[in-house]
Amino acid sequence: MIEESGRVVGVESGAVWVETLRKSTCSACAANAGCGQGMLDKLGVGRDRGHVRALSDLRLAVGDAVVIGVDEQLLVRASLLVYLLPLLALIGAAVLAKCLALTEPLIILFGLGGLVLAAFVVRWHSHRLANNPASQPIVLRALLTGSAGLP
Repeated sequence: MIEESGRVVGVESGAVWVETLRKSTCSACAANAGCGQGMLDKLGVGRDRGHVRALSDLRLAVGDAVVIGVDEQLLVRASLLVYLLPLLALIGAAVLAKCLALTEPLIILFGLGGLVLAAFVVRWHSHRLANNPASQPIVLRALLTGSAGLP
């Protein structure tokens, strides 16, 4: 389970809205000293607050510190769907066009068509899973006040 700390900013029936602080992983990178992204991270440019809806059966109130979690397998499958499927569709459609001995502009159009088709498949799949409780973040536990790591 991948965990993240946050603070409750809204309460619904069976769920809460949790505010988390997005963090960059640049501080752990070996090239941090010579990287522009690492410099921006040190200045706090990339830090932003995000709001996540998490399922909860706990009695929580606005301001409570909580830990939310997402299943690792769910994250891996979603990453493959979002990143790998469009890439494979683009390459596959371009190779198909090449095998059909089409001209270069048509090969490019076929590749872009495959990319667009994959984008629609990803969008359809995400809408299909949007209300599935198994694909939602959940509140794992409540923390003592002030220990969410949020300023």
